[in-house]
Amino acid sequence: MPQRLRRPRAPVASNRIAADIGGTFTDVAVFDEASGQMLLGKTLSTPRDLVEGINTGVDKAGAQVRDAALFLHGSTVAINTLLERSGARTALLITEGFRDIYEIGRINRPDAYNLYFRKHVPLVERALCLEVRERLMADGTVLHALDEACVEAACDRMVAEKVEAVAILLLHCYRNPEHERRVKAIVQARLPHAFVTASHELSQEYREFERCSTAVANAYIGPRVSRYVQGIDEHLKEEGFAGSFLLVQSTGGLYQSEQARVECVRMLESGPAAGVVGVQALARVLGLEDAVAFDMGGTTAKAGVIYRGEVMTTSAALVGGYNQALPVQIPMVDIFEVGTGGGSIARVDESGALKVGPQSSGAEPGPACYGRGGEQPTVTDANLVLGRLGAERFLGGEMHLDRAAAERAIRTQIAEPLGMSVRAAADGILRIAVSSMSYAVKGVSTDRGLDAAAFPLIAYGGAGPLHAAAIAREIGMARVLVPQAPGHFCAYGMLHSDLRYDFVRTWFTPLAAASFKELDEVFAALIGEGRAILKRSGVKAESVAIGRAIDMRYVGQEHPVTVDLTPEVFRKRDRDAIKALFDAVHLRRYGTCAPAERAEVVSLRATVTGVMKKPPPAAIARGTARVPAAALRGQRPCWFNGLARAIATPVYDRTQLRAGNRLQGPALIEEHASTTVLLPGDSARVDRWGTLDITIGED
Repeated sequence: MPQRLRRPRAPVASNRIAADIGGTFTDVAVFDEASGQMLLGKTLSTPRDLVEGINTGVDKAGAQVRDAALFLHGSTVAINTLLERSGARTALLITEGFRDIYEIGRINRPDAYNLYFRKHVPLVERALCLEVRERLMADGTVLHALDEACVEAACDRMVAEKVEAVAILLLHCYRNPEHERRVKAIVQARLPHAFVTASHELSQEYREFERCSTAVANAYIGPRVSRYVQGIDEHLKEEGFAGSFLLVQSTGGLYQSEQARVECVRMLESGPAAGVVGVQALARVLGLEDAVAFDMGGTTAKAGVIYRGEVMTTSAALVGGYNQALPVQIPMVDIFEVGTGGGSIARVDESGALKVGPQSSGAEPGPACYGRGGEQPTVTDANLVLGRLGAERFLGGEMHLDRAAAERAIRTQIAEPLGMSVRAAADGILRIAVSSMSYAVKGVSTDRGLDAAAFPLIAYGGAGPLHAAAIAREIGMARVLVPQAPGHFCAYGMLHSDLRYDFVRTWFTPLAAASFKELDEVFAALIGEGRAILKRSGVKAESVAIGRAIDMRYVGQEHPVTVDLTPEVFRKRDRDAIKALFDAVHLRRYGTCAPAERAEVVSLRATVTGVMKKPPPAAIARGTARVPAAALRGQRPCWFNGLARAIATPVYDRTQLRAGNRLQGPALIEEHASTTVLLPGDSARVDRWGTLDITIGED
């Protein structure tokens, strides 16, 4: 866990700087390997020039970029570009006869009787889906040779249409990528300004629609993300940085900036994934096998799961929800996200119902209480009105919040239209926000066959500890943990990330007939590729870890599940043990399994990890059950559920708490970038690492 915030007068030489840019705040964590010191900085994000926010955050941490050996970065630029539909003008080159693959999709229709159902909207207009004459067989052999004149004609069309990015999807290229490579070479020669992506570079799995969607998404966001990464790279060099610039992938692993500029889609969930990696590190220190990670920032709330000590991942994700989703076929941390954050805007809709989010006030202008021109009420405004935030102590006193502006926004836009008091309206805003955020927790636990109530909730992000106890009550969870410096936790998680390279190869075969010799050969090729990339990175790793997994399904099924192969099972070549592992995963995921049914292998997966040195946990000073007098800042009137009356609520300075201290709710525990709320009936204990271990009571 991060050590307490320190502000040295002079810059301190450091080995690693981690910067996480969110929709509202930019967080920086600096770790000096020599001294073990952790420095933290936080500032409002700067949407017009994101580098400015990084500079300010590093300055506030008391560090200098030129002193770092590694600069680690996570950002929402990729996912925001996709969700906002603000990417490049993109064309798709596809095998002749299959022009409509991308638009047809999988015909998902979960609500069969919804007359207003809308399917997914492609990122490429149909007029720019251009056919290429060629055809490969399913085994990769050539049925029809590539017609290069057809590709040239498509290039003429794309030049005329002023295309900025090109995605290439040719059938069965995962078996034989030669046609895609040649098409890409022709396109790059004819459109040197365009960002060009071939599907086999991102995914070597079957399923043409998913590969097509992945390639298109990468091309669509490519120009913007590539410029963004290049801009930071150039800025770092101007500042005298001579180390390695690494970005966080959606797996929580790191990859080089050169790779990120080409394989942009791999960083869709980079910041949130780093937070889940941080939770995994914290869980190991605390001796926890299972935990739900809950991150609430200014724009969104995200949840992930640590199960049996490992981060739960998925081989593909649906961006935009199940009904209208665009699939992305790359490995990533299994994260469920909702559009509810501190800056989420509350409004009364046409039917007279109170809604919260997904629209956000962002960093500019921000919530009404920021005093930066925002006039719409937000979740942060509601917390301030109900006394849960201190107007004079926000960001350690760096920002003063305008309570009158918050009350005015809630009164005019919520309370008066609904005929209720300002405090009742503020309470309603928080109740709706909590209900929405509970869906994120259920989405990665209950919906995955796990009992959320049996897991502790680890809450972080600037706003996570404000709402964690209420969310736990909503779901029936009994325990909440808040790490030190939760407002910087995603940046801290980056310091626990490793270099990671994931590879997959489709390999259809019945499990009973699978050749372990061929299995070895495929895994050896994938692992060798990963080792080569790791060596070329130039980043020194303490060790190399290898992971193997198999996608399997019952014969006759359509969709597989991923089964991790333990070293022992792989070494013994034990088919029965592999089948038993598959049955267990299937049971957990779907609530049923069929041990007597035959199974088949669909794809092989290999992960090569360059293990990095991690910041050691830092214990805090020991105390007794009694809270030191210096920790009590006073009292503040707060309103909790029911709003019968204000409760004089003690306010504590977290930096003054000691291991062994116990607190009883209601209480507010303030620190530089976050406030933890103990509701009436809750109790908390401070552990040796400074973690707030909260037992959820009853109202």
